[in-house]
Amino acid sequence: MTHALRLARNQVQADALPLATARNAVLPADGTVPEWIELLPPGRDVQGADGRAWVNDRPESIVADFNRGGIPIPLDWEHATEVAAPEGRPAPAAGWIKALQAREGGAIWGQVDWTPKGAEMVKAREYRFISPVFLYERASTRISSIRSAALTNQPNLRMTALNRTEPAKDSPMDKELLKALGLPETATQAEALAAVNKLKSDTAAALNRAETPSLDKFVPRADHDAVLARATNAEKALSDNRAKALDGEIEAEIKGALAAKKITPATTDYHKASCRQEGGLARFREFVKAAPVIAADSNLGAQDPAKGANGGLTEDQLAVCRRMNLKPEDFKAALA
Repeated sequence: MTHALRLARNQVQADALPLATARNAVLPADGTVPEWIELLPPGRDVQGADGRAWVNDRPESIVADFNRGGIPIPLDWEHATEVAAPEGRPAPAAGWIKALQAREGGAIWGQVDWTPKGAEMVKAREYRFISPVFLYERASTRISSIRSAALTNQPNLRMTALNRTEPAKDSPMDKELLKALGLPETATQAEALAAVNKLKSDTAAALNRAETPSLDKFVPRADHDAVLARATNAEKALSDNRAKALDGEIEAEIKGALAAKKITPATTDYHKASCRQEGGLARFREFVKAAPVIAADSNLGAQDPAKGANGGLTEDQLAVCRRMNLKPEDFKAALA
């Protein structure tokens, strides 16, 4: 598979602020939850606050990918589907995204079938933003599909907020100041002030740690390096074991496909290389299910080579039969 999964989570594994500020929508004043929510902002370039960036130049293909699958996309809380579920912890849904639309500017919107608890928490303004998880191509960083989404209060993509009210417009902010604070040009005065206060707080905390270091938070450099080396070696060993296990699965699937005459020996190297790509083994299994048998059994293996098409006679013996007007089988019987 040419896509590499990256969680579009808040903060650590976050989706990002777009280059152009996304349009905001206001939830109806009666407190109802929105039927449609924004999953990806408009604009070709999706720029992350953490420095990462993706490309959304084919929004229609994202919608088509969803339609092909026909499976609703889970909408959970704080990416429990991607974080808690793999660890065996509960990952309940706040709703299910049952349809996607590509709208003006390439924005991707999803139609939500809310669960009672999800709708209640949105109505109560306990959650106000959406953070998607998507798949993208490693080489081009092109977003290819939406995997899941989450309710969050710390979105990393500036998109439409749930139950959001329009803020009063601030005076234009100095672009150089915003750049120095690590904020986008679209940041508001309140966001700039919050960044300044956080910088002051972080500086004070750093100075305090430097003056009075906590001994239980520091280890000798040699011990640190040794632990880091063990962790690196363990991670490599785990990766090698996974690769070996995958190779074993691929080998078994290739042998099965050859035995079923769904592929030819000449194509085994190609299929093995395809299976090693992300998701490739699953695609190969589906291919084998649908592929026709390449050629029926010739049954040559069950035939006796000594009893060839000429009844086991040599060309010279056949020539004698023709000259003497004898049947090959009579000639062969006379030889016995």
